[in-house]
Amino acid sequence: MKKNISENVSYREAVKSETAIRHAIVNEPTEKALANMRRLAEEVFEPLRKRAGGPVAVTSFFRSPALNRRIGGSPTSQHCFGQAMDVDGHVYGGISNREIFHFILNHCEFDQLIWEFGDDIEPAWVHVSLREKGNRKQALRAVKVAGKTQYWALDKA
Repeated sequence: MKKNISENVSYREAVKSETAIRHAIVNEPTEKALANMRRLAEEVFEPLRKRAGGPVAVTSFFRSPALNRRIGGSPTSQHCFGQAMDVDGHVYGGISNREIFHFILNHCEFDQLIWEFGDDIEPAWVHVSLREKGNRKQALRAVKVAGKTQYWALDKA
């Protein structure tokens, strides 16, 4: 059995993918990706969970390149390097996705923070990434325009 990624993120949770299971895709991170996952979990997820006062669902974390291709992910997805996770406060109900977004925006280091779809009040989920160095602090909103996903820059003020 693999060691937990952090106090509140299990290895199993971090690599679980129904698509990988369904299509027999190996979804195992490299040691470098594991180190990135631990950094992201410790520096972003654990402070977020403390703020929420209870569980926050990790809906996507590590994706092998094969899994990422299968789901139609970006070829440059930070999920493939263990640098990105998607979280959803609605699963357990202790914190809203809007609160998650603003907590990370105002209290955590990040490379990209994405308000994923939803509406003007609440994202459907939140994507956050963290690099080892050179984090861009990009706050974005994902929207569908004519069937294509676009990312709009958000004002951080």
